[in-house]
Amino acid sequence: MSSGKHYFTSESVTEGHPDKLCDQISDGVLDACLANDIYSRVACETYVTMGLLIVGGEITTSKFIHVHEIARKIIEEIGYDHPKYGFDFHTCAILNAIHSQSPDISQGVDAGGAGDQGLMFGYACKETKELMPLAIMLAQKLAMRLTQVRKEKILKYLGPDGKSQVTVEYDNGRPVRVDSVVLASQHTEDILDKSGKRITEKARQEMIREIAGPVLKGWADKNTKYFVNQTGKFVVGGPQSDTGMTGRKIIVDTYGGTVPHGGGAFSGKDPTKVDRSAAYMCRYIAKNIVAAGLAEKCLIQLAYVIGRADPLSVMVKTEGTSVIPEEGLVKLIRQNFQLTPKGIIESLNLRRPIYRKTASYGHFGRTEATFTWEKTDKAQALKKQASCL
Repeated sequence: MSSGKHYFTSESVTEGHPDKLCDQISDGVLDACLANDIYSRVACETYVTMGLLIVGGEITTSKFIHVHEIARKIIEEIGYDHPKYGFDFHTCAILNAIHSQSPDISQGVDAGGAGDQGLMFGYACKETKELMPLAIMLAQKLAMRLTQVRKEKILKYLGPDGKSQVTVEYDNGRPVRVDSVVLASQHTEDILDKSGKRITEKARQEMIREIAGPVLKGWADKNTKYFVNQTGKFVVGGPQSDTGMTGRKIIVDTYGGTVPHGGGAFSGKDPTKVDRSAAYMCRYIAKNIVAAGLAEKCLIQLAYVIGRADPLSVMVKTEGTSVIPEEGLVKLIRQNFQLTPKGIIESLNLRRPIYRKTASYGHFGRTEATFTWEKTDKAQALKKQASCL
């Protein structure tokens, strides 16, 4: 357990951020494929810039997918529905550059092997009720709240693009308070002051009150620092100001930098890709170990090679918080969890069109029923079996 005082920071972005727009379109295409053919093989990536969206990758599926329609609908739902936001679903150009999956990859996957080599991590801890690190959970909830107050017109001047960041103060390894909060949101020009270079103090206070207030609750105190649109203004946003690509927010997608990331992105990949499915299994394992009271913190790593079903390695690290030796936890994992690609898909029910929801506000720590890797249904069995080791 850490001693003394330290600070840790995590960030998130809204669904209108250019990278997240791309993640959602890639997962929207994946969902459409799985809705028609549950055995679809999908590796879809999206790129966006001013006025242009490109969808590419490798897809093998039994029915035609209307990529243009899927993309325009998602762009509209996110909120890019007017030229004032610099990107508009009505008029943006869309280029479809999708082709079929390589047969060299298919022959290994068809036999039940992993779709690629790689290493995946999962994590859980007791900092929040979701068994997630506090900083990333608060950052995700602030990003959700940014979108909520925009779509419900609580703050009518906000645009789709936005970011959040939270710094948490720890004392002897325990989170004690939020030290600072960063909010950045695209907005219309009507909240600029007379100089035209900064938002008004009234708008700044409204954003703190309506966005940060409901999320931070008891974690903020009188010394918490707030940085709101710190450059002064954020009128030009979205793809007009920054390019976006699928898979560029992998730390936002996972644990906010608290633990390592294997390197592979999630969005746009069907569940035969262990980059995605095995990372979900790692979280499922870690969460059940912590929920069972076998450790306060649990980091899981799985590693695979293309074409082989069984993982090359299984690692558990608990930072000295486990109630049994870590090798005992590895034994429990192998006894209670299916670790082959086929077993992961079946145990987590992953051949369903459930993925667009994962593409913003994090893949972990979610409460929606479709996030099957968040269940703690193995906890009681793990606890009982651990007592016999």
